[in-house]
Amino acid sequence: MKTITRGLLAATALLTATTVVQAQDAVATVVQGLPDILKAQYEGAPQKVLPSAWNDFKAPAKPWKWCHSESYQGNPWRVTVTTELKRLVDGLIADGTVESFEVSDSNNDASQQINQIRAFIDKGCSIITSIPGSATALDDAIDAAAKAGIPFLTAAGSVTSPNAINVDSNYARWGYDMMSAIGKELPDGGSVLLVEGIAGHPIVVQEREGGDKALAENAKLKVARSVNGNWTANVTKTVVFQAIATNPAPIDAVWTTGSESRVVAEAFAEAGRPAPIITGSLTGDALGYWKANPDKYRFEGHALLPHWTAQTLFRIGARILDGQTPKLNTLMIPIPTIHNADLGSWYKDCMTPDSVSVFPIPPKDPMPEEWLDAYFNGAKPTPGWDYAKVPDACAK
Repeated sequence: MKTITRGLLAATALLTATTVVQAQDAVATVVQGLPDILKAQYEGAPQKVLPSAWNDFKAPAKPWKWCHSESYQGNPWRVTVTTELKRLVDGLIADGTVESFEVSDSNNDASQQINQIRAFIDKGCSIITSIPGSATALDDAIDAAAKAGIPFLTAAGSVTSPNAINVDSNYARWGYDMMSAIGKELPDGGSVLLVEGIAGHPIVVQEREGGDKALAENAKLKVARSVNGNWTANVTKTVVFQAIATNPAPIDAVWTTGSESRVVAEAFAEAGRPAPIITGSLTGDALGYWKANPDKYRFEGHALLPHWTAQTLFRIGARILDGQTPKLNTLMIPIPTIHNADLGSWYKDCMTPDSVSVFPIPPKDPMPEEWLDAYFNGAKPTPGWDYAKVPDACAK
């Protein structure tokens, strides 16, 4: 099979039908060889999965410049991602592997993020990691980085440029699983309030796609209303209050796609409404609220945690800089499931209803090195990585 190079992938629109089939066959072969838990992440994935455009990448000379392009730093989850990524890169700075770590934040302005990425290219960054603000708007800048020989890695939402390496999860599956969990908890049906993140963000679109699919399969679940909480606590609480006020009928569940389940529970309690089933990603403040109010918090969700989002982004970036080449353009990371009965095993004494910057740490690595090895040619241990050194959730 002809090697699919970076330049060829950048011209996807010009690919012949034969080459497209070859690419699809190459992807299918790689996915088939993955561990079952990773293979399952590609079933129904909304992302366009291609062979990696970086299979001929040569590791740059050390020390490396690590640059991180953020699209938003307005909530504790995003801040924690950046903080954890910096902690890990600082370890490589300490041993002389990396010379600098620089962060930009576009505050949800795609044009600004594009300008910041191009500035990183001009500075000669060795790698650019990013949480993108758009699935499509950054593509030209990402292609420019590839032309300059700079790998561009995304997390928490894929982009459409074939020159990117997306470190992602199947968010459509996540949205589907969360709505399905509500259906299992409400076998006789019920009313569901949808609380989404930032409108138009890639992950939001994918989650809603999965949620809508599950709703279509369960006629007993009805949507009370759909609102955007922007993945921000005060916005979420405000829009949930408004939804409650305009829906006097019972709301049995809240399908959320962020880390604001505690404020959702608070809004219902303060409005004198029965505690709904709440989905989303577990947080320290939610666990603290559950510990203090076990009858007011009902959770069926997952652990889409900022620490391991940063950790997987770092580990894949460090491997690429070390000369290991990814087999695919989208490397799927499973999202751990957490049921209401599991909350006690995730709770720590430092967690209170005010612990908005505390996020649980899984007791063991959610992405073992042997799973990660399956994604790379020339796989070897990640430079600077030791899960045993990840700080405890209560560490200062």
